[in-house]
Amino acid sequence: MARVAAQLSNFTAGELSPRLDGRNDLAKYSAGCATVENMVIYPHGAAARRPGTTFIAEVKSSSAKTRLIPFEFSTTQTYILELGNQYMRFYRDNGQILSGGSPFEISTPYLTAELFDIKFAQSADVMYITHPNHQTRKLSRTGHTSWTLTVVDFTNGPYLDTNTSTTTITASAHTVGTGRTFTASASTFVSTDVDRLIRFRDGYAKVTGFTSATVVTVEIIKDTGSTSASTDWSLGAFSDTTGHPSCVSFFEQRLVFAATLSQPQTVFFSKSGDYENMDANIGGTVADDDAIIYTIASNQVNAIRFMAASRTLIIGTAGGEFTVTGGGDNNAITPTNIMIKKQSNHGAANIDAVAVANATLFVQRAKRKIRELAYNFDVDGYTAPDLTILAEHVTEGGIIEMAYQEEPLAIIWCVRNDGELVALTYQREQQVVAWHRHVFAGAFGSGNAVCESVAVIPTEDSEYELYMIIKRTINGATKRYAEFLNTFDFDESDNTSFNFLDSQLSYSGSSATTISGLSHLEGQEVSILADGATHPNKTVSSGSITLDRAATKVKVGLGYTSLLKTMRIDAGAQNGTSQAKTKRIYEVTARLYESVGVEIGPDLNNMERVPFRTSSDPMDQGIPPFTGDKEVEFRGDYDTDGFMIVRQTQPLPLTILSLYPRLVTNDG
Repeated sequence: MARVAAQLSNFTAGELSPRLDGRNDLAKYSAGCATVENMVIYPHGAAARRPGTTFIAEVKSSSAKTRLIPFEFSTTQTYILELGNQYMRFYRDNGQILSGGSPFEISTPYLTAELFDIKFAQSADVMYITHPNHQTRKLSRTGHTSWTLTVVDFTNGPYLDTNTSTTTITASAHTVGTGRTFTASASTFVSTDVDRLIRFRDGYAKVTGFTSATVVTVEIIKDTGSTSASTDWSLGAFSDTTGHPSCVSFFEQRLVFAATLSQPQTVFFSKSGDYENMDANIGGTVADDDAIIYTIASNQVNAIRFMAASRTLIIGTAGGEFTVTGGGDNNAITPTNIMIKKQSNHGAANIDAVAVANATLFVQRAKRKIRELAYNFDVDGYTAPDLTILAEHVTEGGIIEMAYQEEPLAIIWCVRNDGELVALTYQREQQVVAWHRHVFAGAFGSGNAVCESVAVIPTEDSEYELYMIIKRTINGATKRYAEFLNTFDFDESDNTSFNFLDSQLSYSGSSATTISGLSHLEGQEVSILADGATHPNKTVSSGSITLDRAATKVKVGLGYTSLLKTMRIDAGAQNGTSQAKTKRIYEVTARLYESVGVEIGPDLNNMERVPFRTSSDPMDQGIPPFTGDKEVEFRGDYDTDGFMIVRQTQPLPLTILSLYPRLVTNDG
């Protein structure tokens, strides 16, 4: 039998697909894992327990799905917006904004079923929000409890193509004012044209009332020059009749809209430097700063799904990915030089892309793949490799939302349709593309807790903050809670500061045995960290628990398990590979960083707890985190697999730097 001491020095390939179980020829195989659950992969190579979450508040209506979106007013003032059925609430500094003791909120037109089709783009203190069923709106903030959501009043456009029929329009007056009438010579108008713009001769008007298919009441905004009948007219491109823009982005000092219901392949650029002015100077001499309307020509319907501004404007459609340029080296886009070229044919889902470094990451049409669209000098164009090729199972069920947390670890968080949160540690320059999965503590019905939405906001001098909506069954009722992921603590020296519980709340004060304020976990069995030491679980009753011993610093929340399972070990054979050969791991050295309370074993039924506490350590006090090597007798028997599992079930930290198994292999 061959004896060998193997090494697993990093985990930068993350969780690998079960379909790669036999691909030990891959360079990524030895750096990959069969399972990475509730752990994050550091770009350095370590695998660490994810932080727990802190409870903020219950959403307005736990019976309806809710979405979070970020709002960045300045580098020091950032907010999370809670969007529910026709309302919006606000969070900042890890808390909910209140007014008069109640959550501050404003009304919106967006229904529950429409929330995840909303797209948005922000410039300074104004956010533009689009949905094809509603007029484009802008959200403005002047104070923590001073927010307004108003309809964008577009200037002179955009319009559909100029009328080419014999139908004429006659105006009751041509001067600026309300109560004017436009009369068409044939059926032209419908009831949903109210608020629609109409260009007539040299001016334009907005429909304020519908009388019949040939008569509407209008407000003339720019003098039309004449009232006489004319075929020189065109209807607005944005309306309840044609649909409103589905996508929005900023690019080269222009506000860009795209994809109405009737023009799903058309892009609308504002005038340069004038975001709400859509005047394309129809019939006049076109200037470089005029608004632009461009329809992507294609032999198939390429409904635009997202726009992302990078070195070019990236447009993702249902049938492929396009770039928008000024037609030359660093030329600004103008009405006369705009060029839109197809770069790939993958097709995108109706989900906003995220910009990461010099790449744009988007969800493919079937919602199962995330692709990295980036310029490739070798092909002088954009390519879009599949980032899920080695872990296609993690996106099973489909991705419905993405958020990028740049600091501290460059992680893309992806909400899966079944409520599991999957994440990608992504640093392409370091060849780190590592997937990991996160199952939040608690339960919904007979299954796991459900993550429904995530959003990230930056902070001025610390890591970016990840907020989420988690759905659970609490005391027999469905509850949806807004929670935030606790910070990644890179210095776990203070064991009273550990945050490894979900929906957690903290107490700090005089010595106490009764901890109250836990009504959000009523009837739940909670895990407890008291003065840095683990404490027996308790069940919340009447919003409180009673500790077995008094403590001054207490963390209470739902416990979760962090799990790392290696791939089948490939080491130690005398004649070729050790794969499929009988082997036994008899000892493992785990190199840990600031860790306490770890278990290691061949399967979940045969785990060996690593000893950290000595007879000299007080039993009612926490153990300082340990950094260094721990040798563990491995409980495994002879088998052909050679799996190793590392588990953490207590509210304590775990960071695995590397594993060094010692094993014997039977070559017979």
